[in-house]
Amino acid sequence: MQFSTFLHAVRLPVEIVLYGLFTHQMIPELMTFEGRNFDILMGITAPIIGWLVIKKNINKKILLAWNVIGLCLVLFILGNGILSAELPFQQFGFEQPNRAINYFPFVLLPATIVPIVIWTHLIDILKLRKEIKKTSWH
Repeated sequence: MQFSTFLHAVRLPVEIVLYGLFTHQMIPELMTFEGRNFDILMGITAPIIGWLVIKKNINKKILLAWNVIGLCLVLFILGNGILSAELPFQQFGFEQPNRAINYFPFVLLPATIVPIVIWTHLIDILKLRKEIKKTSWH
């Protein structure tokens, strides 16, 4: 669980890249930390939470809540990204659509990084729920 928690630190540089893409008119502002994307908070807190996991100085329920919040944040921005893309069902970002996902290496964000982030949150949530349930019986 230590590695998966630290892995979320990748979200900080990703958010900086997203901001750069916005300034180059490749994504709408709503996909940045100046818009609706609060995912940067997970990137900032991941090293702190990871260190607390290593030191065994964090309550499992708090770690579970952190993972649930992180999962919600990444799913929220994923939805905004999809709904901002130039697709028949586009809902946001008409003035500056999400065009970055059409180009390498930015296509790797929804193709690899986002699924890895979602997967690690899901696995950690399942593991923590099991551990919390197991310890509550004793």
